[in-house]
Amino acid sequence: MPPADAVAPSTQTVEFASRDGFTCNLIHVTGGAPATRGPVLLVHGAGVRANIFRAPVQTTIVDALRAHGYDVWLENWRASIDLPANRWTLDQAALYDHPAAVDTVVRETGADSVKAIIHCQGSTSFMMSAIAGLVPRVDVVVANAVSLHPVIPGVSRTKLKYAVPLVRRFTDYLDPRWGLEQPTAVAKMVNMFVQATHHECDNPVCKQVSFTYGTGFPALWRHENLNDATHQWLSNEFARVPLTFFDQISRCVERGNLLAVEGHPELPADFAAVTPETDARFAFFAGEKNLCFLPESQVRTFNHFNRLRPGFHSLRLIPEYGHLDVFMGQHAARDVFPLMLQELDRSH
Repeated sequence: MPPADAVAPSTQTVEFASRDGFTCNLIHVTGGAPATRGPVLLVHGAGVRANIFRAPVQTTIVDALRAHGYDVWLENWRASIDLPANRWTLDQAALYDHPAAVDTVVRETGADSVKAIIHCQGSTSFMMSAIAGLVPRVDVVVANAVSLHPVIPGVSRTKLKYAVPLVRRFTDYLDPRWGLEQPTAVAKMVNMFVQATHHECDNPVCKQVSFTYGTGFPALWRHENLNDATHQWLSNEFARVPLTFFDQISRCVERGNLLAVEGHPELPADFAAVTPETDARFAFFAGEKNLCFLPESQVRTFNHFNRLRPGFHSLRLIPEYGHLDVFMGQHAARDVFPLMLQELDRSH
């Protein structure tokens, strides 16, 4: 926890051009004592933004990292709701966004290496970058929820197989903010279905998130892990996500591991079939109650990496946590962040 007399953080936005010219940015969190442990890059998931790591809790992961001496950089990649809506794929993020983000942090800081905390589709796409050898300056990665092997509940598999092709006939995006406003007939229809089937709380965006991203009531967190302020705050932290992503993750789920879909020669077609071109150490985290990507996702990926380099990587399963409450939970500073700091600090 930050000391009582800690200086309030300030932020600087650093724009960078991805390798295909798409404009992304980094949020550099500054203030207080100079960083002593080097830069750490935080990478958000699909249809959210860098701000997802700064929930209204007493101590965020950003606070914990800064108090521990890290120089914190938050990446807004092309899936960010702060950037223009686009029909992105994991391939594009892996090939264009994350390598450029790491290069920018290295240029701005002069550091020889960068550590990373990656979540959900930020994690899958960053894993693709790492396996393809596109982020060689990254030496430690804390990956939450899913990375190389996406494993989802049976109901979610059915939704991907049948609901996504149906919805694609009428819209290119899904948007959890349809719980608040419905600009199209499709939005109205989806909202009516969600309101009729989800009764777990009175937050319409929370319910739409569960419909969009998984199985459960709710799917991305456990309500008991969120304080009231966070439950309300999340209504402004989710927006459009393209069906191009769901098409790709559906193929990956069917295969059992990440696949490239756009045919770029820099990326392997099957990421589990090649030797990772990275020397980074990975710490795989998963909430044991995750209903978006089952914890088995991270177990399989850890086993995969452990076979390649026994005893080098690590696996942490967090009891009583789900998907995003690993970062947003009111007690995550007690239950989760110290474990992540241990992994970032651990020497090779």
